[in-house]
This record gives sequence, C-alpha cells and structure tokens, in this order.
Amino acid sequence: MLEIKNLEVRTGDKLIINNFNLDINPGETHVLMGPNGSGKSTLCKAIMGHPKYTITKGSISVNKKNIKNLESHERAKLGLFVAMQHPTEIPGVNFSNFLRLAYNSRFGKDKKIPVFKFRKILKDKLKILDFSEKFLERNLNEGFSGGEKKKAEILQLAVLEPKYAILDETDSGLDIDALKTVFNGLKEIQNKNKQMAFLIITHYEKIFEFISPDFIHVFKDGSIVETGGMEIIEKIHKQGYL
Repeated sequence: MLEIKNLEVRTGDKLIINNFNLDINPGETHVLMGPNGSGKSTLCKAIMGHPKYTITKGSISVNKKNIKNLESHERAKLGLFVAMQHPTEIPGVNFSNFLRLAYNSRFGKDKKIPVFKFRKILKDKLKILDFSEKFLERNLNEGFSGGEKKKAEILQLAVLEPKYAILDETDSGLDIDALKTVFNGLKEIQNKNKQMAFLIITHYEKIFEFISPDFIHVFKDGSIVETGGMEIIEKIHKQGYL
C-alpha cells in the first residue's frame, strides 16, 4: 500500500500541501482533480523526493516503509514512478540505453539482462503504445513532440513495472488519437500486472472515456476536499471546483 498521512509540504517558507491523506492499495486506480495552483505537481515531486520541496509534517510509506528520508532512486527501487507533466530533453543520452540501464538498476543483479534480450522486451512494450522503434535510437526526449514525450514516459512505466505509478497530467497536450493510445496502453499494462496501482492527475474529463477509476478525489488548497465516484465528475462539470 502507498500511504500518505497528514502530509505537509513547503518550498522555502511557502506552505503548499496541507493535511493531505491518501491510501492507494495494489491494483487500484485513483484520479486526482483540482484547479490550477492547488499543489498537484508539488505532491508528485514531494512523493519522489525532489530537493526543492520539504516534508515538514506527516509521512509517506510504501508497504509500511517510511520513505521520507530516502533519495529519489531509492524510492524508485521500492516501486514508485512518476510520469512528468513536462518531460525533460536529455541530449547525449540514448533512449534505448537509458531504458536498459534503468531496468537493470530497478530490478538488480538477479534480473540483469543482456542488450539483445532487453531489445525484445522493448519491442513488445512499443506495440502497446504504437510507438516506432526509430525513437529508441534517438536521445532521450530530444526533438520529440509533446505527444511523443508523453508516450516515452509511459514506455518507461511499461518497462520498469512500478508498484505505484503517478501520472502528472500525462493527458495534457495530447490529441484525441494520442490520448486514446496512451490510456488504452495504461489499461493493457495494468491488465498484465493487476497489482500495479495508478494515481492519475488530470484536468480533463475526456480520460473517463478510456478509464474507469476506483476513486476520484477533488484536490484544493493543498488537500483532498472530496472523494467519490463518477458522480463527482458530473458535479465538477456543473459547478466547477467550489
């Protein structure tokens, strides 16, 4: 279980996350929605240990292990993953090599595999996202379109098989075809690994044409103010984030 209890997060003297509570069980899909500036991206970065954000109260635990003092790579090895809202271009880092090194680091020496075998794994994952093999020969995100960068993030997710995947507005900037490909890909990934859980952060109701979450949360002023099912979407559609 991913457990977030009474979380308070600051950057400098500014309080951004306040009394945030959320439990995510294996296999569940949660959606977090809220107005701009409410702290959703800050939450993602705090969960992964971004140095700009300081947890001043509360705890984050993965399967009962408190990760507050762990480095980002240590959190990743425990099974956390964040697909970034704005993926960074990294010149000089081959995408395929990056994925293989990340895979070997994530699973350790016992599952370390040679290049040719990893390439086969990659090809199978590419099919899920309708992603061309030519991108594997390019540098990580360099020259990629917005949609290609988002697909690259989900390809990383498919390869690394995290226990808890957090998607920070992965849907933003995607056209309808790319949106369908990405979220159908996520469903297929979860169908193959039914213990994988998702926290999907979004502004857009369109994603509910492709996913059926277990819970929808309304996030405002740094904390969850309402939790429920699809009835919340109807409420937001009519009233906005009151």
